[in-house]
Amino acid sequence: MQVPHLTIIMPVYNELPTVREILRRVRELPVEKEIIIVDNCSTDGTRELVQGFSYDDVRVILQPRNMMKGNSVKRGIAAARGQFVVVQDGDLEYDPQDLLKLLEALQQDSVVAAFGSRILGAQVNNRPLPRSVHRIGAGVINGFFHLLYQSSLTDIASCYKMAGRETLQYLHLRCDGFDLDYEIAAKLQMLARRQQKKIVELPINYTPRTVAEGKKINWRDGLHALLTLCRCRWGAL
Repeated sequence: MQVPHLTIIMPVYNELPTVREILRRVRELPVEKEIIIVDNCSTDGTRELVQGFSYDDVRVILQPRNMMKGNSVKRGIAAARGQFVVVQDGDLEYDPQDLLKLLEALQQDSVVAAFGSRILGAQVNNRPLPRSVHRIGAGVINGFFHLLYQSSLTDIASCYKMAGRETLQYLHLRCDGFDLDYEIAAKLQMLARRQQKKIVELPINYTPRTVAEGKKINWRDGLHALLTLCRCRWGAL
């Protein structure tokens, strides 16, 4: 069996209105890939829909119960076969075409990971991203990250963090919730420093959705993020 160049992990929970369309967009990417959909016990019909997919480049993992997004991502990482791995949310906030430039950046030996930034000159529906979208929560967390890790990364909460499969599996990730995003960023930053490599950030397109449209993250997740950054900074990799 040919080893795919890229594994795209798609954790889903109650994404029935969007999962078929985002899968279509991901499958159109002109790269040798596998897509791992991990359903977190959806109750809106998403689970039944993804079970019915029969594409050669798609695998489906069904969680036995709701184990939170981070756990779904970790199951996808453990099952990945691709040289590089990235997470794609099951909604339509992120544009999969942006994955191609992240993949290109990772071809440099000096790069340990490539992040997509919604802040770094990013666009929302072809308009500059409003500062208010991330000003409070993400701004505080990014500032805290800069302080702890001496980093200039602009968007550590971004879903688009691409790295080598062996690199991600080496990190021994622990978080099960949305705070996994911050654990990945922190551990990759420490790994890059030790290996004298770097994380590159590239601007990406972003179409934010509202809570009414299915946005699931809240202020409690921000508190967990801050605690996770502290644990990673003063704990072992």
